[in-house]
Amino acid sequence: MSLADTKTQIPAEGFDMARPELYASEDVLETFKILRQEDPIHFSENEHFGKMWHVTRYKDCVAIDTDHKRFSSSDQFGGIQIDDDIVAAPTGEGTISAFITKDQPHHAPIRKSVQPIASPPALDSFKDLIWQRTENVLDSLPEGETFNWVDDVSIELTTQMLATLFDFPFEDRHLLTFWSDMTTAMEGSDQFPGQEKRLQSLMECLEYFTKLRETRANGAPSFDLVSMMARDPNTKDMDAMNFLGNLMLLIVGGNDTTRNSMSASINAWNRFPDEFAKLRQDPSLVDKMVAEVIRWQTPLSHMRRTALEDVEMHGKTIKKGDKVVMWYYSGNHDEEVFENPRTINFERKNVNNHLSFGFGIHRCMGLRVAELQLRVLWQQILEKFEKIELVEEPTRMKSNFVNGYIDMKVQVTRR
Repeated sequence: MSLADTKTQIPAEGFDMARPELYASEDVLETFKILRQEDPIHFSENEHFGKMWHVTRYKDCVAIDTDHKRFSSSDQFGGIQIDDDIVAAPTGEGTISAFITKDQPHHAPIRKSVQPIASPPALDSFKDLIWQRTENVLDSLPEGETFNWVDDVSIELTTQMLATLFDFPFEDRHLLTFWSDMTTAMEGSDQFPGQEKRLQSLMECLEYFTKLRETRANGAPSFDLVSMMARDPNTKDMDAMNFLGNLMLLIVGGNDTTRNSMSASINAWNRFPDEFAKLRQDPSLVDKMVAEVIRWQTPLSHMRRTALEDVEMHGKTIKKGDKVVMWYYSGNHDEEVFENPRTINFERKNVNNHLSFGFGIHRCMGLRVAELQLRVLWQQILEKFEKIELVEEPTRMKSNFVNGYIDMKVQVTRR
C-alpha cells in the first residue's frame, strides 16, 4: 500500500476514536494502525465528548504520561477519561476527585495513604487466600455444560478480592462490581443508565462507605482501604466528593484490569493454542504469559490528559487547554515496539514494557495484586483443566475506556 493510498483512508473530518461502539470489535486496531503510520497525533471531534487529540504511538504515549508538568490529569480540567462528566459531582457543584485526578504535590500524599495494601508484605499475606478462593471457584465449574466465564469466574474472583481489600461485607460484594461499572459508564457505553441514574448509584456507594468509614475511624485498627483512608492524616478529613472519588478509583483499579485480563486469557488460549501449549510444557512461563495477555488485551483503552501549555508534537501544536488522549490500546499494538503485536508471544523480550499500567507518577498502584491473581488463576488452570473451550465468539463491551467482555460462553474439560 502506497503512502498516498494510506492517507486517503483518513476522512476529512478525521477518525472519531471516542465512539464507544468501536471497541466492541478488534477492528478498531486497524484504524489505530492507520493513525500510527500516517497521523500519530490526530485531531477529531465527538458529538458528546468534544474536541480532542488522539495519541496512538507507544513512544508518544510514554512521553505524555511521564510529563506531568505539561500534561495534567486534574479533575479541574476533566480528569483522566474522555468524558468530562465522569468527574461531575452529584451535588451539581465541584468535581469528584481522586488521587489519580490530582497533580503534584496533591497526588502523592493521598496515594501514599493507601499504598500499603499493595506492598510486598501485603501480597504475601493475600497469597493463601487468593489460592483458596481460586480453587473453590474453579472446582465449582460444571464440566460439559456451557456457562459464562465472565460472570462465574472473572467477576466472582475479582469481586471477592475487592471485598477483602475494603473489608466489605461479603454478602454485598456484588455491589462493588455494579459501582465499578457505574464509575466508568458514559454516553454510548453498555452500562450507561443516564447521567442522573448513574450519579444516584454513586451517591448510594458514598452513603454505604461513609458508614463503614465512620465505624472504622473509631474502632480497632484494621488493614483495609477504608480504615487506611479513615485514619491517615492526609485522608481522614477529606470531604465527601474526595472520598467518593478515591473509592471509585480504588474499586475500578481493583476490578477492571484483573477481571478483563482473566477473560482475555481464555480468549487468547483459544486463539493461540500453540503458544499456550508452551505454557503447559514450561509452567515457569506463567509470569510472561500474564504480562503478554495484559499487553494484548489492554484492559483500559485510554488515559486522558489536558495540556497545561502549548506543546509541539509531530509538526502539530497541541494548545493549552486541549484534551489529549493516550491510546494505550494502540500503543500496546505498535509494530515499532512489539513485533507482530496482534499475536500472543510468551517469549517476547520486552513483554513487561506494555502500557497497560501506565508510566510516571500515575502508574497503577495495584499492578502486583492484579498480576498475582492472574498468576494463581493460571497455575490452577494448568493443574485442573485440559481445555477451556469457547462455545461462541465473546461479546465485548461498548466502551472507549474499559476494554473488556460482557459474555464469554465456554465449556471446560478437566484433566
